[in-house]
Formats: sequence, C-alpha cells, structure tokens
Amino acid sequence: MNVSHKKSVIGVTLGDPAGIGPEIIIKAMTNHPLLKEANIIVFGDRVVLEQASDITGKHIDIVEISSLQDAHFKEPVLHLVPGRILREPVAFGLVDGLYGKAAYTYITMAIEWAMRGDIDGITTAPLQKEALRKGGCPYIDHTAILQAKTKSSVSTTLFWVDNLRIFFLTRHLPLKDVADAITADKVYQSILVCMGHLEQLGMDHPKLAVAALNPHGGEEGMMGEEEIREIRPAVEKAKKENIQVEGPIPADSVFYLANAGQYDAVLSLYHDQGHIAAKTLDFHRTVSLTMGLPFLRTSVDHGTAFNIAGKNMANEISMVEAIRMAIKYSKQIRSHSLLSRDGEK
Repeated sequence: MNVSHKKSVIGVTLGDPAGIGPEIIIKAMTNHPLLKEANIIVFGDRVVLEQASDITGKHIDIVEISSLQDAHFKEPVLHLVPGRILREPVAFGLVDGLYGKAAYTYITMAIEWAMRGDIDGITTAPLQKEALRKGGCPYIDHTAILQAKTKSSVSTTLFWVDNLRIFFLTRHLPLKDVADAITADKVYQSILVCMGHLEQLGMDHPKLAVAALNPHGGEEGMMGEEEIREIRPAVEKAKKENIQVEGPIPADSVFYLANAGQYDAVLSLYHDQGHIAAKTLDFHRTVSLTMGLPFLRTSVDHGTAFNIAGKNMANEISMVEAIRMAIKYSKQIRSHSLLSRDGEK
C-alpha cells in the first residue's frame, strides 16, 4: 500500500464527458474548500476540464501527472491523470461511443491507482450506459466495472442522505420481477451483509429495518404473502442469531422512522422504493456508496443530465457530498478491507 499522506487521497472520475460530470467537478473544486480537506486527483482529459472551466467561468490551474510522486498537494492546483482519449471539445448531450470509451478509460485508470494503494477511494461522476456499450465496454455500469476489475465477488449499494441510510435487496429489475426475486435466503444473506457494512462504517451494535413489499406490510396475507413466506422468516432467523433487525415494516413509514433515528439503516426491497425515499428527503445531497470492494467508491446520485449539460445549470452539491463521504470513510474502509483479506489468507 503506497498511500502515506495524512490527508485522504481521493480519485475523482469525469464520467461521460458529454454529461454534467466535468461541470460539477470544476464547480466542486472551485466553489468549495475540498482541496484543503483532501488530496484530490482527477482522472479525465484536459480538453474536457478546460471546456467545463470556460462554461462555468471557474478557472483553476491543471497539472498533469503520471504517478503519485508527481503530485504537489500543497499547491492549489487540480492534479489530472490524463486519459489521452479526447483531443477536441465535446458535443454535450450526445450519446457517442468515443465518449463512452473515454469514460471507461477514466474509471479503469482510477481503479488501477486504487488497487495499487495510490489513492484511498474513488468518487465518480455519472456514466451513460448506451455510450459505454457503443464504446466497447463489456460492462453495463459502474458497479459491474468495479466488481469485475477488483475481482470482488459481490458489492452492495448504500444510499446515504442526512440520517437515512438505505441498502437495496434488488436494484435494476423490472417491477414485475421483484416479488419473485425476494426469497427468505436472499433476505437473510442481505441482512448479514448490511450489518457487516454498518460495522465497517464504525457503528457499534447497529439496528437494521427491513422494508415490506406490499401495502400495509401485506395485512397478514390479504394484500400479498411475500412478508409471511419470505421476509418475516428471514428476519426471525437473523434475530435468533442476536442480530438487531426488525421487519417487515411498511414502506410508507420505515424510511421516516430510520431518518428519525429508530434504525441505523433500511434494507429496501427494490430500486424505486429506496430511491424515492432518499431523493425526496434531499435530492442534491444523496450520496451512493459502493460497499464490498477493496476500497470505497462514492458517487453522485443522479445521471448525466444531458438536457442541461454544457449550460452551466448543473448543481454540484451531490458531487461535493460524495467527495466528502469518500474523504471521511475511505481510509477506514480500506483498512477494514485489508484486515479482512489478511484474515482470509
């Protein structure tokens, strides 16, 4: 492990260059004291950052580096590891295979630096899935790329906004397939994983809530039987092992209760169940954490926003919050990961 700085070293990737990623990164670096809070290295192409600087009117010196030893963190500059894919300004809002190839290159480079230990964690700007595919990327999204490139058997998404933390049992599934995907074993295994991640984040004796699937928690089978057949048995099994978990709790109240402090996190059963709760609470400050990797990856909780890209309309707060979450927890997650891997040997 090469990282030895007292401050965290965080790698930030530009995402799809035709989206709002470059804009919000420039704004985050110039409107907020992030460069004083951590040592930050951006992975992208100079022409894209310079274009974003011109659009936002926010200018900062960009210094290209090829290794951690090239960085001079005491200087108020933006350190850039160049992707060397793009040489011309981008056409914003365009789905382009070249832009997908560039985005894939940026995240791949950042993963390599993180796996070497040159950076503590990674914060990512959003990708565009169709551009990724057109650019020859064999993976559908960031999570798949990270899991494959780090050879991680499983990874878990955690949303965090204010006092609310949300894990997901399923994510990118059609709603009609969700009920079939909810099994007692899957719920039980997810409970164990969630509790382990909460402990990784420094919580002693965390308490988890499992959301219900059906209205009013199924009303004892009158509105659905998944709670009786699959969710409740998994929760009861975990409780017998002295795990602090409750559920199924109706989804119209469980997120409120968790944000009020009754639970440390909620296990959401499907994509929109958890997304709606987090984004309604605070759309701009919701941060996505990818747990289960050898390092922490945080991300903005929004897409490329092609409709406003290049118009200086993008709000950078989610990027700021994502970087700050990485600053706060990256060293802790990396240390825990190293200890876990040593214990497996």
